Amino acid sequence: MLTRREFIGGAVGTVGLVATSQLRSPVAGQPTPGVASIDRKALVIRHNPVLEKLDPLSPLSVGNGEFAFTADITGLQTFPREYEKAMPLCTMSQWGWHTTPLPAGLDPKQLRLTQYETHGRKVGYHTSAEGQAELFNWLRENPHRLNLARIGLLLSKGDLGGSASDISEINQKLDLWTGTLESSYRFDDQPISVRTAVHPVLDMLAVEIRSPLVQNKNLAHGLSVRFGFPYGSPEMSASDWPHPRKHKSRLTKVSNAVRIHRQLDNDEYYVAIEWAGEASFDEEEAHQFLLFPQSTPERLSFVVAFSPRPIGGQLPNAPTTFAASADHWREFWSTGGAIELSDSKDSRAPELERRVVLSQYLTAIQCSGSTPPQETGLTCNSWYGKFHLEMHWWHAAHFALWNRLPLLERSLDWYNSILPSARELARSQGYRGARWPKMVGPEGRDSPSSVGPLLIWQQPHPINYAELCYRSHPNRATLMRYLDIVFESAEFMASYAYFESAKQRYVLGPPVMPAQENHPARETWNPTFELAYWRFGLQVAQHWRERLGMKRSAEWDRIIARLSPLPIGDGVYLAHENCPQTFTQRNYDHPSMLGALGMLPGDDIDRETMRRTLKKVMIDWQWDKTGGWDYPLAAMTAARLGQTKIAVDALLMQTEKNRYLPNGHNWQRANLPCYLPGNGGLLYAIAMMARGWRGAPQKHAPGFPDDGSWNVQAEGFNRSPLSAF
Repeated sequence: MLTRREFIGGAVGTVGLVATSQLRSPVAGQPTPGVASIDRKALVIRHNPVLEKLDPLSPLSVGNGEFAFTADITGLQTFPREYEKAMPLCTMSQWGWHTTPLPAGLDPKQLRLTQYETHGRKVGYHTSAEGQAELFNWLRENPHRLNLARIGLLLSKGDLGGSASDISEINQKLDLWTGTLESSYRFDDQPISVRTAVHPVLDMLAVEIRSPLVQNKNLAHGLSVRFGFPYGSPEMSASDWPHPRKHKSRLTKVSNAVRIHRQLDNDEYYVAIEWAGEASFDEEEAHQFLLFPQSTPERLSFVVAFSPRPIGGQLPNAPTTFAASADHWREFWSTGGAIELSDSKDSRAPELERRVVLSQYLTAIQCSGSTPPQETGLTCNSWYGKFHLEMHWWHAAHFALWNRLPLLERSLDWYNSILPSARELARSQGYRGARWPKMVGPEGRDSPSSVGPLLIWQQPHPINYAELCYRSHPNRATLMRYLDIVFESAEFMASYAYFESAKQRYVLGPPVMPAQENHPARETWNPTFELAYWRFGLQVAQHWRERLGMKRSAEWDRIIARLSPLPIGDGVYLAHENCPQTFTQRNYDHPSMLGALGMLPGDDIDRETMRRTLKKVMIDWQWDKTGGWDYPLAAMTAARLGQTKIAVDALLMQTEKNRYLPNGHNWQRANLPCYLPGNGGLLYAIAMMARGWRGAPQKHAPGFPDDGSWNVQAEGFNRSPLSAF
C-alpha cells in the first residue's frame, strides 16, 4: 500500500484532510445534557444533494481539504462547456499554482507606491495602476491557482460525439455519509452508472464506471475516459486550453498504469493513473489522452493521483479508496458538533438544517487545508485563486466551535511561514511587528489593489485563532506554537495606533479602508469594528503574556485604556468616525459596525446603542448589495442582544446574496458563483445560537426564539471557545 511519504516521492508534504483520528476530541460526539442523542446518519443523508437534470450552477464536488474534484451530471467532467460560464468544472489542490513569465522589462521591485499622509509622514501603498498597469496586473494575477486536469467521458454514437442533450433519466446523488458521488443516467439508450470519491489522505480521485458501453470495443459506439491538461490561467476556470505549445505533458507507460510529468513554465507537477483490467492508454492530441477499456465486462475502475513531487509506489485501488472515503466521512459526521431542527414548527427549519449540513461538508472539503482558502475554495478561481486573509475567519473559525479544531489548525502554521515577509511589509511602512497581507498566494506577497493594502481588520485574526486553540487546549504547547504570530500581530497593532495628543487618545487611520469597503481611505479613521477588534486583540495578547509568566506590556495597556471610543451618530454606531451621520448615503456593502457585538464579545459596547443600530440596519440596509457573511454577522449581533427572531430572520433572509444553491454553495454573482465565507459564517452563528456564548442566558439554544416555533437539538459542540467569546 502506498504511504503518504511514497506518494509525494519521499518529501514531507501536505496531502489530504487529516487522518480521521485527528478529528477525535474528548467531547466530540457526546450528547448535550438533557437533549436526546441525534441520529446523525438520518440527519445527514436526508440532505444528500440529488440532481435529476443538468444544473450549471450546482455541480457536485468531492474532496478532502487539500484536493477537490467538481463533477457534472455524468459524475466526471464530461460537458465542461455547459458549466463554464456558471460554475466551472475544476480539479484543484492547495499546492497547484502557476505563474506566467514576467513580461520583458518589468521588475516587481519597481512597482511605484501611492503616498498617503499618515499623521505627519508619508506611507506608501501599492494601490494605483496608473502608468504601470502591466506590472500592477501581473502582480495581481500571479501566481494563480491551476486546474490540474479535466477528466471526463468520451461518449460516442456512430460518427457523432455525445452531447449533454443525449443524456436522459438522470439521477445523481452526493452521499454525504460516505463522501461518494453516485451518478446514473442513460446514453444512446444504454445505462451508465459512475461512482466518484476522493481519498481522505491522498490527492487522489477514484472512479468506477458500470455500463454495457464499457465492453464495446468499437470506439465509435462506446465509452472511454478522456484526460485533458490545460495551461494555467487567472480566469475563473483556471484553464487555458487554446495554447498547447506553452506547456508539456510527458507520458511514461507501465503495466496498467501511466505517469505524466506536467511542465508549465517554471512550475511542474506529476500525475499517476492506474486502472484495473485490460485497457489502452494513448495520446489523442497534445495534452489529451484516452483510457479505452478493452476486455473488462461492463466495468472500468481507475484512480488518478496528483502531486508536486514524483509519485512512487503503487496507488490504492478504487475499491480501497471508496472504503477509505466511507470510513473517513462516517467518522467526520459521527464526531464533532451536530444540530437537528426537524421537529421545529417554523416552516423554514428544513432549509436552515439543509444549509447547516451542507456547509459542514463544503467547508471540510474546501476550507480545511494547509493554507487559507480562497473565497471559492477548491471549486473554481476567484481573484485568481488567491486567498483573502480577512475572510479566513469566516471560512474556518467555526471549526473550533464545532469541535473540529484540527481543521482550523492545519492552516495556521502558514502564518509562521510568511512571518518574515509580514515583518518586512510592516517595516517598509514604518511600523513594528508583522503586518498581515490581504490578498495573497502561498508565497505571502500582498497583491496590489485599490482596496486591499489599506485594510486592517485581518490583523487581529491570528490572535483570535490562537485564542480559539488555547481555549480548546490550554497548555504551554499551544502558547509556544502560536506565540510569534500573537506577539508580532500585536506589535504591529500597537505601532499602527497613533496617539493624538490634542485629544489624549489613540486613533486608527487615516488612511484606512474599513471592512465596509465603500469609504474613501484618506477620509476614514476610527472605524467602529476595527477599533473594537484592536482592543480585543491587544487584551488577548496581554493574557498570553501573563500565561507565559511575562509582564504585561505597558504600551499595550496604554493603548487599550486610551483607544478612541466607538463612534456614534444619530444614536447608532457608525462605520467610522468621519462617516456621514446617516445610513442613507452608504447603506450597502458590509454592515461592519454590527461585528463589534456579534463576532466580538462587545465588552466596550453600549447595548442599547447597538440595539438601535441593528434595527436600523435591518430596515434601511440595501441587502442586495451585501456579501454572504453579512447575514450571520447580523444574526450573531441579534442573538447577543436577545433579538432571537431577528437572528433567525437574518440567517434566512430572502435576498440574492443569501441564496444557497442545491449543492449548498452560497451564490453571490456570475463571477463569484460560490462564496464559502457565507457557509462558514452560518456555522459559526448557528453554534453560538445553539450552544450560547459568554454571558448568554442560561437556557437551551439561547439564540433561537423560545416561543415554541423552534425545537433545537444540539450536541458535541466545544464549550471552551464558546465560553471565551
